Amino acid sequence: MRSHVILAVLQRNVASYFSGVLGYLFIVVFVVAGAFLAFNSQFFADNMATLDQLSEQFPLLLLFIVPAITMTVWSDEKKLGTDELLFTLPATDAEILIGKYLAVLGVYTVALLFSVTHAMVLTFIGNPDWGLIATTYLGYWIAGAALVSAGMFASVLTSSATVAFVLGAAICSIPILLGEIPNLPDWLRALTVQEQFRDFALGTVPISGLLYFVSLTLFMLYLNAVLIGRRHWGGGPDGNRLGWQFVLRVVCLAATLISVNFMAAKAGGRIDMTSEQLFSLSSTTTETLDSIPAEKPVTIQAYVSPEVPQEYLPVRKKLVGLLRQFDREGGSRVQVRQVDVEPFSEEADEAAKWGIEAREVQSERDGRITVENIYLGAVVTSGFDEVVIPFFDVGTSVEYELTRSVGTVSNAERPTVGILATDARVTGGFDQQSFRSMPEWRIVSELEKQYDVKEISPDSPIEDEDLDVLIAVLPSSLTQEQMANFLDYIRQGKPVLIFDDPLPVFGGGRGFQFAPLREKPRPGGPMGMQAPAEQKADGGRLTQLMNLLESAWERYGAADAGPPGTDFVIFDQYNPHPQYSDVFRAELVFITPKSGNPAAFNPDSPITSGLQELLAWFPGSIRPRSNSDLEFIPLLRTGTRLSGLLDWDQVTTQMPLFGLQIEENPPRVPDQDAHVLAAHIRSKEDADMKLNVVFVADTDLVSDQFFRIQESRILDLNIDNVTFVLNAVDTLAGNEQFIELRKRRSTLRTLERVERQKDRFKERLNEQIQAAEAEAQERLEAARARLQKRVDDIRNDTSLDPRAQQQLIRVAEREEQTRFDDEQREIERAKNEEIRLLRADTQREIRKIENRIWRYAVFLPPIPAILLGVIVLSLRLMNEQSGISQERLVKK
Repeated sequence: MRSHVILAVLQRNVASYFSGVLGYLFIVVFVVAGAFLAFNSQFFADNMATLDQLSEQFPLLLLFIVPAITMTVWSDEKKLGTDELLFTLPATDAEILIGKYLAVLGVYTVALLFSVTHAMVLTFIGNPDWGLIATTYLGYWIAGAALVSAGMFASVLTSSATVAFVLGAAICSIPILLGEIPNLPDWLRALTVQEQFRDFALGTVPISGLLYFVSLTLFMLYLNAVLIGRRHWGGGPDGNRLGWQFVLRVVCLAATLISVNFMAAKAGGRIDMTSEQLFSLSSTTTETLDSIPAEKPVTIQAYVSPEVPQEYLPVRKKLVGLLRQFDREGGSRVQVRQVDVEPFSEEADEAAKWGIEAREVQSERDGRITVENIYLGAVVTSGFDEVVIPFFDVGTSVEYELTRSVGTVSNAERPTVGILATDARVTGGFDQQSFRSMPEWRIVSELEKQYDVKEISPDSPIEDEDLDVLIAVLPSSLTQEQMANFLDYIRQGKPVLIFDDPLPVFGGGRGFQFAPLREKPRPGGPMGMQAPAEQKADGGRLTQLMNLLESAWERYGAADAGPPGTDFVIFDQYNPHPQYSDVFRAELVFITPKSGNPAAFNPDSPITSGLQELLAWFPGSIRPRSNSDLEFIPLLRTGTRLSGLLDWDQVTTQMPLFGLQIEENPPRVPDQDAHVLAAHIRSKEDADMKLNVVFVADTDLVSDQFFRIQESRILDLNIDNVTFVLNAVDTLAGNEQFIELRKRRSTLRTLERVERQKDRFKERLNEQIQAAEAEAQERLEAARARLQKRVDDIRNDTSLDPRAQQQLIRVAEREEQTRFDDEQREIERAKNEEIRLLRADTQREIRKIENRIWRYAVFLPPIPAILLGVIVLSLRLMNEQSGISQERLVKK
């Protein structure tokens, strides 16, 4: 092929496309449509600095832009009769075809470059991952490049540009809309544009994806070549024979390309472009594989369903891909076996022997709710040990689970974790109050994948020398004797992880009965014959434990004296998920640096460094005492702008028939403090008594609810609760091998500028609510003062005898009390109405912020294309007029 010929054809077609207004108009519409898709309402609800909304709909957008660009490529040549002139030039069909394809691809590339303004908008309002943005745009470009060849094929079929547009949209819709067909087999779904584009949108460059789009391009260009070359043989005596021969060639080429693509998909391989290298094997994994003893090889057996619902496809793909990498990197030390499992098959029976059962998952497909039983589990064995992973859920880190299991079975002995027996019943057992068996908490089964776990009784001195870590959940429920044994163990300097809570919620609200300020539940028995409840040590206030830790579980302040900390619950009105503002009340506290406190997670502790978001339910706070000689290291902190403390009586109400109830709208007044929810408390190096304790003022943080939220990504939450707990256990046990891998995930890149603007309005709202509360309180105080003044006037009236005074006082009290009650109801109504209006006004201001950014994001990006079009068309008009004689111009 001659490059100068191809370049000449390219220049001719590019100049032709940009010679009129229509070309620029298509680019402007493409950019504006992309902005509408990228910055929709869901974009602001997700609060993420990504182009996920555009990526989800981009293949559909190509159905418009590709036919618009390609419809005149061949059709206009036929319509104007220039095709015969073109093919009589000293150029081969292949040179003309390549020249035209590069011209159309150049036009599409120009349109795509103008859409880079979407990424600039992200930069203005957030901090996007530029590796992710680069692969996303590479996916946009290569997907468009493949469909451009399909659009050219539609144009060669007709001499009408309109018909070419319709045919182009129809042909391009085949690889795009194929994936929308219900119950499509996975092998056929793999041939769709959406499926191959998905990895690009995640921040990787898959080899199979590149090969797919290149194959589609080559196939469609070959069809173009066949049709434009038909003039050589179509009308000859052998036309029919050659026609069928080319049909056979097309079929063979398609079969070959599909086969090559399936082999490439099986081989895997991709380039990770994310800034955190999330899709490459971590150094922890490679070190773990290298450390496997040669005489004790590890076997990984994965039981996987051949077909899974759409939301589990990434998990299955990740698992299968990692198994290949483990097999390749592990060499002779790792043997991998993947078993395709169908329900009720022999393979299903084999999986059941290892404790791997089918998981019933509900999914939505084509607008219908379906329930399927799928297998996504694995068992890792060696000569030392075995670990079973029953199911890899949507939120599971597949690499971490596999690597941890390999590391666990490669060691001859496991460390030991003890679970202190308390009223929380973490290890399960029989509940004498409800007369039913309680299941063990999920944290136990999670720890058993890495540790030997045993229950430790506090009824006698704790002398187990094998314990690497002791976990105590709700020690405020211990009796005095049990607390003494627990404190003696802590004084030995053994690592201890403590979870306690002013208002536990675990077990679907069952935890309310274990709140420290409530009595211990009475042992069960016939009505009226229950045994008396045992007394909690220190009335549940953990006074002795706090004295030992030289800390205070109480309101912040300079003095160490004050109300007990079990009386207070933290609230924080910062919510990083505005789409769920009606779901999360302020006592469901999000811990994240995005709250305005960069030290929300201690960056210097291995327990919390690298964490991004954590959720606590009705947590308490802890602080060091002013005279403490211990090292107090905060681990979890709230934000400073919108957080504060609530009294027990402000949060709860004791109802005679319904028991303890939670107030819906307690009076929340932020105090501008960063409250500590968890801390690592340890002795200094020169201290005589060695303490090593992590104290967490929230038991719910380790409860089963958060395992379900983190694994299944309920409400799209990607929280680090389980990661924090396991990091704390590993750090205390001195087993930090898997910490970095466990917390490895993409950085939470939110719309920071939008958040800052919204927070200013939220702060103003809090100030206005406080003012309304203060005004209401002043009016109530004035009403009380009026009542007291009337009573005092009666008492000071010397003309009345004592009996008459008492009668008048009672009458006055009744009258004033009725009046006071009426005023109190009116004041409360007026206050609530004012707060409602303030909240509504704040929401309107927040909507204004989003709408303003939306207008910028939609209407600013097309301006460069419009300006370029005006400049080019103006220059062209000036050039045309400059060559015209002045005498021939129309005189006005």
